[in-house]
Amino acid sequence: MELALEEAWNFQLLTYPNPAVGCTVVNNENELLAVEAHQKAGSPHAEVLALQTAYYKLTNDEKILSLTNSHDIHDYLLKNHNGCFKNTSLHVTLEPCSHEGKTPSCARLIAALGVKRVVIASRDESKKASGGENILKDGAVEIEHSSLHARSEALLTPFLKWSEEKFVFFKWAQRLDGSVDGGVISSLSSRTLVHMMRSHCDLIVVGGNTVRMDRPTLDARLCDGKAPDVLILSRAKEFDKTIPLFNVPNRKVMIESDFEKLKNYNCIMIEGGSNMFELSKNYVDYYLSFIAQKMGGDHCFNHQKSQFKLLNAKCPLGVSEETNDILIWMKLIK
Repeated sequence: MELALEEAWNFQLLTYPNPAVGCTVVNNENELLAVEAHQKAGSPHAEVLALQTAYYKLTNDEKILSLTNSHDIHDYLLKNHNGCFKNTSLHVTLEPCSHEGKTPSCARLIAALGVKRVVIASRDESKKASGGENILKDGAVEIEHSSLHARSEALLTPFLKWSEEKFVFFKWAQRLDGSVDGGVISSLSSRTLVHMMRSHCDLIVVGGNTVRMDRPTLDARLCDGKAPDVLILSRAKEFDKTIPLFNVPNRKVMIESDFEKLKNYNCIMIEGGSNMFELSKNYVDYYLSFIAQKMGGDHCFNHQKSQFKLLNAKCPLGVSEETNDILIWMKLIK
């Protein structure tokens, strides 16, 4: 389950509006056959990808690896499994889904393949997808519940928030010495990941001074993604409209003195410094920091004393000199 959780965090927010979910497959000897995660809404769920990888490990049938559509993978596994999963166990961070939508039911597939055991970290409470555990039990699959429930709930929280109302996270980049000025801080890989997150957000919030001084674009060009709407928090309403963010097609730019507009959006990224940190405290669910493993710059991210609970930390994009930023998800302890 540890591995499933870690893999799922690599795709946090990138699955919007779906939840981030991870899954591992092991055999009777506890040999690891697969570690996979849901990567994008509409694409195969974590369980399907894990079963695909495990099937190849068990059979050496390379044809399965050429399939990318969830329905195709389901059909191929059902036709060709020949009982190869009878001694396997799945560890999944969220109860396998019961519903048939853009992708078939994971619970029905797992039961039909004769998987021996499924360990679940969090139950799916949604009206749309719940009931997977009952399908598994009806299919004679052994069910266990993981002791890592609290950690899986931390992974699931963004999905629950944006499904019910809205999820808001605050993002910033800094160096090891805490400096946040002096030019580009994060690696190209980290900046690309941020652009991918922007592409899945509905709204970016930024301060007026940041817009005037940095003249940002705030788009998702590094991943060829969509540019979300922008809320500029500023008492002064006049801005130089040649600033790039005002000239991105198919986006709405709003200039407001408060956070009232947040109620109209579901997945929201706030980007800013010390002032924005203080102003947005009552609205933010999670905090995300990219820490570059270098020093330089003169000004640090100064704010009132704050204490955080660590949710996840990793170097998600490798450990080469250009891609070794540390990504930390946190929750503010209020």
